[in-house]
Amino acid sequence: MSERFDCFYCRDPLHGKKYVQKEGRHCCVKCFDKICANTCIECKKPIGADSKELHFKNRYWHDTCFRCFKCYTSLVNEPFMLRENNKVWCSNCTAAADAPRCKGCFKPIIAGDQNVEYKKMVWHKDCFTCSQCKQVIGSGSFFPKGDDFFCVSCHEHKFAKTCAKCKNPITSGGLTYQEQPWHSECFICSNCKKQLGGKRFTAVEDDFYCVDCYKECVAKKCAGCKNPITGFGRGTSVVNYEDESWHDYCFKCTKCARGLANKRFVCHNGKIYCAECPKRL
Repeated sequence: MSERFDCFYCRDPLHGKKYVQKEGRHCCVKCFDKICANTCIECKKPIGADSKELHFKNRYWHDTCFRCFKCYTSLVNEPFMLRENNKVWCSNCTAAADAPRCKGCFKPIIAGDQNVEYKKMVWHKDCFTCSQCKQVIGSGSFFPKGDDFFCVSCHEHKFAKTCAKCKNPITSGGLTYQEQPWHSECFICSNCKKQLGGKRFTAVEDDFYCVDCYKECVAKKCAGCKNPITGFGRGTSVVNYEDESWHDYCFKCTKCARGLANKRFVCHNGKIYCAECPKRL
């Protein structure tokens, strides 16, 4: 007689039948599925004798259940991570979940993506755009204003001071005259075109003149000394009489040379005299 070969649990004979050996014991498929099979951590059903089983750290899955929790890609023979709630994730989804989020599109910035960082914020390179014109700034120059970012051109037109002469933005340097901003190259002498920044000049209506050009082209000539009457240095006071002008120190009696500025005088034969000298002529 042959030796009996029975199922350890139900004692049914196993000769000529499919059976499973576990922990040194032989059992029929039915008993294995009912008593010995591990439970799939994903679907919560037994992993029967006819199923392929995967295990990791005392956790078990059907091979068909071993998929990425996020994208459902099969992870059989693929790298994976066991994350919160015992869920398995593929390497791509793990990298995306752990990656910083773009402040523009809110999608993850994964390794290899070109990005822009500013004050602990990060953008995809193509998501970092000008708040005004919406063009990509990328790795170019920009100006932050609160929560907005502006390219150089938009910042100039939106925030830079405008030159009183050419009406274009003043991006650097410049000067101020009578509370109006000017480019240095626009604030020039109307005659010789030299820049007047930091130099003495005179304004005549809407024109500006350097000292030399004002004396030569604009200033009235003193009827006494024939020199220009300017506001530079000596001679800031002017005496005007019948379409002629004098420095105050040149307006004096023709005979006695007494200064007549703010004093009574007499005009005789086109000459200026004090009140006393005409009596002596």
